[in-house]
Amino acid sequence: MTNKNMTLNMRNRKLMLRESTTAYLFLLPFLLFFVLFVVVPMISCVYAGFFEAVLGTSEKKFVGFGNYVKMFQDPEFINALWNTIIIVVVSVPVTCAFSLWVASIISKLHVAATSAFRCIFYLPVVTGSVAVTMVWKWIYDYYNGVLNYIGTETGLLEKNINWLGDPKYALGCIILILLTTSVGQPIVLYVSALDNVDKSLVEASEVDGATPMQSFWKIKWPQMMPTTLYVLIITTINSFQCFALIQLLTSGGSNTKTIMYYIYYAAFKDDNLGYGYGSAMGVILAIIIAILSAAQFRAGKEK
Repeated sequence: MTNKNMTLNMRNRKLMLRESTTAYLFLLPFLLFFVLFVVVPMISCVYAGFFEAVLGTSEKKFVGFGNYVKMFQDPEFINALWNTIIIVVVSVPVTCAFSLWVASIISKLHVAATSAFRCIFYLPVVTGSVAVTMVWKWIYDYYNGVLNYIGTETGLLEKNINWLGDPKYALGCIILILLTTSVGQPIVLYVSALDNVDKSLVEASEVDGATPMQSFWKIKWPQMMPTTLYVLIITTINSFQCFALIQLLTSGGSNTKTIMYYIYYAAFKDDNLGYGYGSAMGVILAIIIAILSAAQFRAGKEK
């Protein structure tokens, strides 16, 4: 190798080192934030799950897997897990199906109309969850709520219903609110996915005599699978993490306690349980979400 080539290689290595250093310097603030506020709390949560501890005290008692054994013998945890599963099983498919249906309709409209509807459906996402929840709390109000007023005035209801105070209706009301605040992002994503579908394939299928339904399932749907996979995973995670609605509307009453709310209740409200027990529940919740997300990702890849 000549001196000229050696010099050129050294310059290339220096240039690559300089570019890599610059890139890592730009990434450093995010990496520090990620480590301090994600990685460290995760490790602390796993560590605390092996102890019996209460906030505000320095006393810790190592119990090993005692919190995990206690958890699956706790009827409150089993009930919270069951409520969470109901929310996920109902909200995830309904959110995906409704979002796809709405997106398929508004994507055929004029560009201005499509943009307007996307803004309308996305508005609850950017609106504060507290504000949205307060509006729904007024709608469900037993005495002055809009829902009871319309129901009794039209004859659909014989008398006012305590929507958030009756266990028969409370969880369904929570799911309804969750649906209205969850469809905004999937609709926007599906509209974008429909716009990116290869139009030439659709036109070719129409020429060959395919029905709109056949064209959708055979051509459009496969091309939208990455978007659907993302929507399924994100919606599942959001459904498992349902907390603000429960806290603001029922505080876990009326059989609406979820795992996320029970974690908060155990860690910050009940000294008999403690944050060690809450941390253990957090670990189990993270494992459940990770398993379901991996299963959805694998199923989506296979299709």
